[in-house]
Amino acid sequence: MKGYWMLVLHSHLPFVKHPEYSYFLEEHWLFEAITETYLPLLMNLKKLHDEKIDFRLTTSITPSLAEMLLDNHLMDKYRTFLNNTINLTQKEISRTGGNPKENRLARFYNERLNKIRTFFYGFLDGNVLNGYRYFAKTKNIEIITSAATHGFLPLLSMNEKAVEVQIDTAIKTHKKHFGVRPKGIWLPECAYYEGLDKILDKYNIQYFFLDSHGIAFARPAPKYGVFAPIYTPSGVAAFGRDPESSKQVWSSKEGYPGDYAYRDFYRDIGYDLDLEYIKPYINPDGMRVFTGIKYYKITGETHQKELYDPIAAEEKTKEHALNFHFNRIKQAEHLSSLMDRTPLIVSPYDAELFGHWWFEGVDFLYHLFKAMDLHKEIKPITPSGYLEIFPTNQVVEPSPSSWGDKGYYDVWLNGGNDWVYKHLHHMADDMQKLAKDYYNEDNPLKIRILNQLMRELLLAQSSDWAFLMTTQTAKEYSVRRTKEHISNFIKLENMLRTDKYNEEFLKSLETRDSIFQGIDFNIYA
Repeated sequence: MKGYWMLVLHSHLPFVKHPEYSYFLEEHWLFEAITETYLPLLMNLKKLHDEKIDFRLTTSITPSLAEMLLDNHLMDKYRTFLNNTINLTQKEISRTGGNPKENRLARFYNERLNKIRTFFYGFLDGNVLNGYRYFAKTKNIEIITSAATHGFLPLLSMNEKAVEVQIDTAIKTHKKHFGVRPKGIWLPECAYYEGLDKILDKYNIQYFFLDSHGIAFARPAPKYGVFAPIYTPSGVAAFGRDPESSKQVWSSKEGYPGDYAYRDFYRDIGYDLDLEYIKPYINPDGMRVFTGIKYYKITGETHQKELYDPIAAEEKTKEHALNFHFNRIKQAEHLSSLMDRTPLIVSPYDAELFGHWWFEGVDFLYHLFKAMDLHKEIKPITPSGYLEIFPTNQVVEPSPSSWGDKGYYDVWLNGGNDWVYKHLHHMADDMQKLAKDYYNEDNPLKIRILNQLMRELLLAQSSDWAFLMTTQTAKEYSVRRTKEHISNFIKLENMLRTDKYNEEFLKSLETRDSIFQGIDFNIYA
């Protein structure tokens, strides 16, 4: 055995719930992730397990994602979404009857989605989290948490309590959903600032992850670079991302996902077909959206795309899995000549890369784990597993960093989103003061208001809104969501201060912004 490989999948979506609408576009972020990433991944893990293939991976399930996956309203909408998509494939089988190649693809999607639906209602009993719980029990998956609403912790740290509450709430939510405290945490955006390790240690977090430069620029310089974990001064372990293995997979230009045999993400029948035909399956106002039914492969730098061939794409995943495996062996052999311990290669990715963005990515992972199990030269491992084998590691002070563009905080703090933070800081300060003023309040209505104040603050702190403002993706929605949570907070605070209560308004917020049932505002005191 020449080296260890640690696959880390970050599974996260911001909390989006709009019961006031029967169809809401941004809710489909969740539905697409379930159908294209979470369920296909779990299906392939079940296949590996049934075939007695040894595999190990680490995945975060962020508190906001876990809460959405158990929300009755959202899951009812998901079931409708899945059924409608299957109905669309049946309609496509009829439409493409005169075109054998397109018809084969329509039948491919219909068969695939029916298998997904059977797995969802059967093995998972209609609950996605059941799959993760199952593989946690078999020790194949190590589930970690993240901050409660994925708050960008360095930019919240002006009020240390705001950071603590993000972590405290995350741990309690993880324990509620998975029955145990999390051993590790995915810092939102891998964003670290000096002193954060003290808070992690306070809440008994054993390890976290950093981008390469967070380790490389640590003080003193780490002896093994990113190929072994370090301990922070507080004793929390930090694992650094290996840039070589990461880029090979996530880069659409230099990595595997850009191969011309793979499915083109952007060519979708939601945009290609006649509006009247496709209208029942897109936004009710007629705005075209992705349906998930895509008939073309990447082909190359051309608008004249060729039809997708699932069999050829499947063969390509085997080829790429073997190539990735070979490269990790060679990488481990080289590192072993420079290290006095078995090297560790850490490869973290957004989970949605596999299946959603890179349609064939979940099959790539399946074939990769099979190759590792067959040859036994690279062993997959979890953070806890590695720390059990190597409990002694170098103590260094990691560098402030993130895995965003340019490597630091620019994506989440720039001229397009800097207006957000003065509100977040004021709200955190106000929340702390309110929690002290009303500590152990016994009026049920005031308690509801205080708890909802905390929910609105947590939701406003989500790093996703600042990120989407920067990338100009769903910018309008992100700005509106941020302003709504700020406005809701102000209105609720005024209710408390003036004793003028609008219970109907409070109830509407409790229904829509319903994250973290059982939340207790007193933790802000």
